[in-house]
Amino acid sequence: MIKSMTGYGGAKGEVKSITVTAELKSVNNRYLDVSVRLPKSCLFAEEAVRTAVAGTISRGKVDVFITVDTSQAEQAVIRVNDNLAAAYLKAVRDTADKYGLDGDISALSLVRFPEVLSADKTDADRDVLVEAITAVLGQALTEFDAMRAREGRKLAEDIGGKLENLEAMVAAVEKRSPETVAEYREKLLGRMQEVLADANVDESRILQEAAIYADKVAVDEETVRLRSHIAQFRMLLEGGSPVGRKLDFLTQEMNREANTTGSKCADSDIARTVIDMKAELEKIREQIQNIE
Repeated sequence: MIKSMTGYGGAKGEVKSITVTAELKSVNNRYLDVSVRLPKSCLFAEEAVRTAVAGTISRGKVDVFITVDTSQAEQAVIRVNDNLAAAYLKAVRDTADKYGLDGDISALSLVRFPEVLSADKTDADRDVLVEAITAVLGQALTEFDAMRAREGRKLAEDIGGKLENLEAMVAAVEKRSPETVAEYREKLLGRMQEVLADANVDESRILQEAAIYADKVAVDEETVRLRSHIAQFRMLLEGGSPVGRKLDFLTQEMNREANTTGSKCADSDIARTVIDMKAELEKIREQIQNIE
């Protein structure tokens, strides 16, 4: 089943006391373009996120939003920058001596200075975070993919109806085309009789001219190719994603055959049918832009 390129999915879960929220949304795009927003402390997980997204999505502009709460998890190792703390302490006491102030400073006040304390993540901490993020992201991707599949079914139904309309138009052209040759033969015969008056009209010459005209306006090849393209179109719709680019190519080919049919036939009925065909193909083309 085909899938739409537009969709949304979200999930929230807890893995080893780490709470993760993941959201995805996507819009149409010619290629896969993934934008990931992670907390600054979890940027190391970006590649894992991109890999997970690419495993589910092949085309579209995808925005991924992830928040992580590790407050309930095991705390990271807190390190003290002794040299920086000593420098801060010396600066405070020197300032106190210089201006005759109280130079006492508490430990809490000292560690509040920038970069005195730092939290280091061990490799094990990172592995757990990546595991938590990818697990919840997987749930969001499942919901996201289900929505795209639902939208894909609607698109397939709509396009299927338009293909039926297109087939009916091709049948109308196939029916009308021989009639134009017969009408041309009758008109040609009438004109020659009018010009030659009582003289005998060469029937073989009429048949020859009609044959030349029939060969000139024949659209059998175009209608056969149109029917073949429509059949291939249906096969791709019933198959799996991604098929958007193939469908776009087939639509271009069908439009080319319709143009050729219109240029060959000098019949107003067929010309109107060709215009309707091109209008229907344009509607199909617009819908295909949403297909992965």
